[in-house]
Amino acid sequence: MTHKTDIEIAREANKQPIQAVGEKLDIPSEALLPYGHDKAKVSADFINSVQKNENGKLILVTAINPTPAGEGKTTTTVGLGDGLNAIGKKAAICIREASLGPCFGMKGGAAGGGYAQVVPMEDMNLHFTGDFHAITSAHNLLSAMIDNHVYWGNALQIDTRRIVWRRVLDMNDRALRQITTSLGGVTNGYPREAGFDITVASEVMAILCLAKDLNDLQNRLGDIIVAYRRDLTPIYCRDLKADGAMTVLLKDAVQPNLVQTLENNPAFVHGGPFANIAHGCNSIVATTTALKVADYVVTEAGFGADLGAEKFMNIKCRKAGLAPDAVVIVATVRAMKMNGGVAKEDLDAEDVAAVERGCANLGRHIENIKSFGVPAVVAINHFVKDTDAEVAAVQAYVEGLGSEAILCKHWAQGSKGTEDLAKRIVEIAESGESEFAPLYSDDMPLFEKIETIAQRIYRADEVLADQKIRDQLRQWEEAGYGNLPICMAKTQYSFSTDPSLRGAPTGHSVPVREVRLSAGAGFIVVITGAIMTMPGLPREPAAEVIRFNEAGEIEGLF
Repeated sequence: MTHKTDIEIAREANKQPIQAVGEKLDIPSEALLPYGHDKAKVSADFINSVQKNENGKLILVTAINPTPAGEGKTTTTVGLGDGLNAIGKKAAICIREASLGPCFGMKGGAAGGGYAQVVPMEDMNLHFTGDFHAITSAHNLLSAMIDNHVYWGNALQIDTRRIVWRRVLDMNDRALRQITTSLGGVTNGYPREAGFDITVASEVMAILCLAKDLNDLQNRLGDIIVAYRRDLTPIYCRDLKADGAMTVLLKDAVQPNLVQTLENNPAFVHGGPFANIAHGCNSIVATTTALKVADYVVTEAGFGADLGAEKFMNIKCRKAGLAPDAVVIVATVRAMKMNGGVAKEDLDAEDVAAVERGCANLGRHIENIKSFGVPAVVAINHFVKDTDAEVAAVQAYVEGLGSEAILCKHWAQGSKGTEDLAKRIVEIAESGESEFAPLYSDDMPLFEKIETIAQRIYRADEVLADQKIRDQLRQWEEAGYGNLPICMAKTQYSFSTDPSLRGAPTGHSVPVREVRLSAGAGFIVVITGAIMTMPGLPREPAAEVIRFNEAGEIEGLF
């Protein structure tokens, strides 16, 4: 029996006009700014009009550390949203937009899979409504204005050795990580070292996802530190008078996008910072709007719970005044086997002992989530080759930790496959069990915040940071930035900074390579290990197999 591919399933979707999807959340058609027939932006006027509504229940979907076996976090987010609607709840999902980098690289798209997908799949994984292009343009406008200011006399006395604003591109391109600009003589400016990050790592992306409205957006853009003078005083975006034009470029991008699942349920798809190098959550505007118009909102945070969920709790919830009512941790039998030492090509064979060995990774994520005061349920994302004994081993392990693991078959069955999970989530959310609190207080010193995350979430023994980094953190505290939260840039594959260290390692250290102040977004980025803010393409990029087929349909997206 051959299974249809995700794109084949998506192509057969029976989509409703986007106005009909909006009606399910009482969003009138005049509040939708359509992009074709199946996607629309939700107007700022409508968002303002629902602010007095009570909030619905907020459910976070997170996962174990990703493995090459695949976990299906977005698929489970979509499946749970459909499941809640199927049992009669007014539910919406909130996910991030896809970056072109991983889409053409190795990770694929970000629209779910099987019969738990958001559509239009092709559009969502390609240019969608142009938000990422707008972010890239706004970011690079500021870059151009910095170099232009220096060229025309440098009235702000920018020290060109201390320009900290890099350029961005929404593509994996390792050749651009470190570059030299302005070569070619006097008319091209003053040569200097520079570099590119991927757009999802841009501070403009983080700001768009954390801003409450257009005014807040412009204020935060103005707060961006772009460079320093020789006396180390900072130069801000507003000093270059770039914040107004950047906001104008982002006027549409700041409005959330509404699309639908395969079962025609509403989905907000907005913003897309990666969780391994940025804060990994969709926009606050989308999440808070969804909470005002739906009784249940299912959202996800990127990669494993050590990254995405930690940042969701400590950055997004702190800044937006949100608190999750329940957390779902996605795991698969196959990933447990990989964590238990089984090679990818041997995953189809039953191996209960390997499942049991690999459960330590899941167990640590459960403990970590509970340390935030939030109840956690495990969703076992079912694969066809999973055996009953393997599933039972995961369930028994999770029960031993005082939690529960529910088998979910949404990939093959859609909402029918998540009804049990949906019913349990409703029970937990309605019980008011959650006593959410962030991991650290605002007034804790910055280095102690880093240590708190490293020790309590990663279970590291120590944080290794040389004097230069500690001095930099102290300078930022003296400049008034000591109350900011921490955004760790770390490999997604392990609790440690070593991507090959699976399971639940202890006794490791967290080496800090660099710290960056995102004054506009309002956090400190701490770069650890060998993590790159501009990824590279793999040996065989997915782009090699993306094409039109003879019927004029797109093939190769997944």
